[in-house]
Formats: sequence, C-alpha cells, structure tokens
Amino acid sequence: MRIVVLGVGGARKTEASIVRAARSLGHDCRLVNVVGWSRYTGPLSGRVVRSVTESFEPDLLILTRHAIELGEPVIRRLVQNRRAAFWYFDLELKEKVLQLGRLVGTMYVTYLGQVEVCRTAGIEQVQFLPQGVDPGRDIPAATAPQQYHCDTSFVGSGQSSYRFDVLRAVAAVSRLQIRGPGWQDAPSDLPVAGGPVHGKHLARVIRGAAISLGASSYPGQDAERYSASNRMWTILGCGGFYLGRYVDGIESFATDKRHCVWYRSPAEAAELARHYLDHPAERELIASAGLAHALAHHRYADRLALLLADKGYPLPTIL
Repeated sequence: MRIVVLGVGGARKTEASIVRAARSLGHDCRLVNVVGWSRYTGPLSGRVVRSVTESFEPDLLILTRHAIELGEPVIRRLVQNRRAAFWYFDLELKEKVLQLGRLVGTMYVTYLGQVEVCRTAGIEQVQFLPQGVDPGRDIPAATAPQQYHCDTSFVGSGQSSYRFDVLRAVAAVSRLQIRGPGWQDAPSDLPVAGGPVHGKHLARVIRGAAISLGASSYPGQDAERYSASNRMWTILGCGGFYLGRYVDGIESFATDKRHCVWYRSPAEAAELARHYLDHPAERELIASAGLAHALAHHRYADRLALLLADKGYPLPTIL
C-alpha cells in the first residue's frame, strides 16, 4: 500500500510513529508536514500539499487534527475518490475537529466516549483506536543520571490542579520527582524537579524512577471507559513500572499487578507506591512483563493494522 500521513512533522510526534508503523508493516509511507508547509508557503500551502500528496499516488490518506489547516476545499479535493481516515488523539472535541471528521467521513478516536458524540455530530464511520507503543521511540534506557534517581516520578503538564491530590499523597510516602511544562507556579509542597523531558531524556527519567506515576488532568478522564493514557504506553515501552489510575475496562489493555498496577484514589496510590517500593522483586517482574506485553500486543503497528482493515480496537463491550 502507498500511504500519506497528513499532519505535523517532528521525530517525537505521533505522525512519525504512524509512518514507522506503516513501514514496519511493509507499506510505502510519506509524511506531509501540513504545519510546516503552511508556515513556509502561506496561502500557497494548500496547492503545495496537494501536489506533494498526489505525486505520491497514495492508496490511503491518514489525517491528524493538523490537516484542518489546509481548509475545506483542499481537504475535499484530497479525499475525493480516495480512501481516507482521520485519527484523533486528544480529549477535547472542538467544532473544527468534528468538521474535519465530517469532511473525511471516517474517524478513529482514542477515547471511547467520543465515538457516540462524533456519530451524533454527523460523522459517518467512527471507531475506537487508542494510541500505543512506538518501538522506534519508546526504548528502555541503559542507565540514568544520578539526578533522575528517585522512588517515584511523574512527567506531565502542571496546568491542571486536579492531579495535585494524588501527587501530594505519593510524595508523602516516597521521594517523588515531578517534571514537565507549566510547573513554574506550582504549590511549594509539590516536589518539582525540572521542566519538559523528551526522547532519550524521558527514557532516562523512567529508568531512574522505581515507579512511574500516571495522573489524570481532568475528572472526566477518570470517568472514561477503556481509556488508556499515552503516558502509559510510553512508560511500558521504556521498561518502567507503571502505577496509573483505574478506569472501567482498563483491563482490556493490561492486567493489574501483572503488567502494571492500578489505583482508584490518592490514598490507594500512596499505599501501592509504598508496597512496591518495599518489594523490588515484585516491581521488577511486573515492569518486565509490562514491556513484553506492550511490544507483543500494543504497538502502533498493531493499531495501524486494525485501521487498514477498517476495524477498531476489539472490546468486550462497545458503544
């Protein structure tokens, strides 16, 4: 197959993971950086992107949210008489996202609750397809600098105060390090150790922590069914021990106390963190099993194979 991914460029972006996945499955794949062309060519970007895309003679287009910058006429022309799918990775469904879904006609979402919302908004085909592990990016680090060594670690943005309670609870029973963007105005009792970390630095942060923590940004995320954070896939792919928030149906992705560990409240998160810090052999066995499980069943290549077969992620109960 010949596949074009229309989105944003960058080695750490999900679009790059999709391209690597397609090539690992034996397909010819090209990334067309819509954002880059828009910056460099301005009002000519639609014509340029169309030319670059059509010269590749793709059998399939995979669009991400950044493709909306092309404008409706260009998108209509690109998807006309050509198989296309819009894969959306974010929690918020803005009107322009729904508009792009309607234009493309086929949409894959990473939060199950969005399926019915998108169908009601007039999108013809909507299926659930979560993100996954990218073996070309999510790679266990061999070592970690001393400054990354800690009991527990959280990497994520600091704009949401909803996650503060679980971070405080875990910090009370362990040496917690917090990293990510937006923590400059964080309360003084939260142990912020640094700013954003990506790529090899993120893998080393995960390596340096005995436990890597997941914490939701908003209450609505905890109410989602079958919702797996992309943070979880990165941590599992980098060989970390993942302690994350339980949501209904999460067992469809990984088994509690076998591949990772789920908590249901800040107090339980603290209790579980303390238990696994006191039992390193259990912790290491779970981390090893989690890595093997993720690579065997949850790569982007596994997700893309479903998309190419016009299927969503198989669940025991689906909307």
